[in-house]
Amino acid sequence: MSKFYVTTAIVYPNAAPHLGFIYELVGTDALARYHRLIGDETFFLTGTDEHSQNVRRKAEEEGVSTAEFTSRMARLYRDIEARFGISYNRFIRTEDADHVQGVQAFITKMQARGDIYKGAYEGWYCVSCEAFKQDGDLKDGYCLIHPTLKAQWLKEENYFFKLSNYQERLQQHLDKHPDFVQPESRRNEVLGWLRAGLQDFSISRSTIKWGIPFPGDEKHVVYVWGDALVNYITGVGYGNDEEMFKRWWPADLHVIGKDITRFHCLYWPAMLLSAGVAVPKRVYAHGFLTVRGEKMSKSTGTYIDPLEAADRFGAEAVRYLLLRELPFDRDGEISWDTMTDRFNADLANDLGNFIYRTLSMLQRYFDGKVPAPDGDEAPLDKELRTAFERAVKGQDKHMKALDFTGALGLTWDAINRGNKYIEESAPWVLAKQSDQRKRLQTVMYNLVEAIRLTSYLISPFLPETAAKVAAQVKVDLKTPWATAREWGRLPARTQTTLAGVLFPRIEKPEPVG
Repeated sequence: MSKFYVTTAIVYPNAAPHLGFIYELVGTDALARYHRLIGDETFFLTGTDEHSQNVRRKAEEEGVSTAEFTSRMARLYRDIEARFGISYNRFIRTEDADHVQGVQAFITKMQARGDIYKGAYEGWYCVSCEAFKQDGDLKDGYCLIHPTLKAQWLKEENYFFKLSNYQERLQQHLDKHPDFVQPESRRNEVLGWLRAGLQDFSISRSTIKWGIPFPGDEKHVVYVWGDALVNYITGVGYGNDEEMFKRWWPADLHVIGKDITRFHCLYWPAMLLSAGVAVPKRVYAHGFLTVRGEKMSKSTGTYIDPLEAADRFGAEAVRYLLLRELPFDRDGEISWDTMTDRFNADLANDLGNFIYRTLSMLQRYFDGKVPAPDGDEAPLDKELRTAFERAVKGQDKHMKALDFTGALGLTWDAINRGNKYIEESAPWVLAKQSDQRKRLQTVMYNLVEAIRLTSYLISPFLPETAAKVAAQVKVDLKTPWATAREWGRLPARTQTTLAGVLFPRIEKPEPVG
């Protein structure tokens, strides 16, 4: 059994998440579920980054302690993630005792290497990014990532990490491992930063008290990237459980937003090299959700509430709509209209109708019991089988590349081939002809077999729906995929059941005026 360790970025819990954060979670969750499906021992880590000025400021605004505020917000995030079916193995908080201990052990290693020194920093600082900014990162004094927030000029004593010492080693790593940063556009961006030259960065703050005490100098706290990034190793035992850490590290994949590529692809591997820890195998930076051409943001009003989306479509459907509509490697436009159209076309019409029509006919013609196929494979039968075999094989390729739209596209091609097969085979006509009974048996077997494979193919994306479909055709989704993926594994005489419509159509509201 292979192992697969995947992480999301951990998020500042200063406010409820918008749909863009759910996008990262459901994509990573689909990947984790896929690896479990193919038999990989999988560990999926997510959580909250609580040592943030934004978090502390929000707690002060509400008149509560920061610890009380972060505890409440962490519960909120866990509740939202539960609603969207996020199957993490650990939800880490940077307040967790083992994380605090691990961070201090990690920085102590960097100090022992001679890569930490004290200095003064003066420059522009974006509070929302929790990062100091170069002139090229600003426009008219405003952060390019948070254009409604003016940068602040700060000067303070900090400890610094000698990132500049690792320029050559990072270049060598990227040259030797061309897949380390994905997609290619993000890799090119990282290579550009390397060519421009790396500068040492602050790894402590002396004017902030909310955070992990800096080893050897408790007048300082560990600054965000020396704390947050380290969750990827403390989450699997670093500094506390050596056996667990050896089992899971290095991470197979970090899934992040494209705005934090610099920190994950340059800062983080350099810090790991300094501490004598292996570098992760791959970092994938996904695009942003945009609304009317702008990055989704509460401050600009370009915002879709994930809980409202879940109320409109069902959380399960939102998972599908995000990953089917929006290629993961680039920015993608989202709106209520596009989600409604996709819901009705793909889930209500294609998938829902295929399952319900097939099982209804099976009840009508064979009392719900799967007949044995009888006769040679006709061209129509082969086309159906080939479509599903293509979807099964293609899913492996597309999922490993985080091409969720590609994987789902092949699955929906197969489902639509199933709907077309119904029309072309016309079971209702065959049922009226006594001499076509054997042909009817074959057609109905093929359709239910297609449903069996559909339940597996959709399970990483629509886990609850997959379970409902599988239950109707008596499929155990825990059956090893290596054999279950083969066409023709459905036992004849399986007694199926017919449930209700999976996805009732949603009507768009009438335009006003």
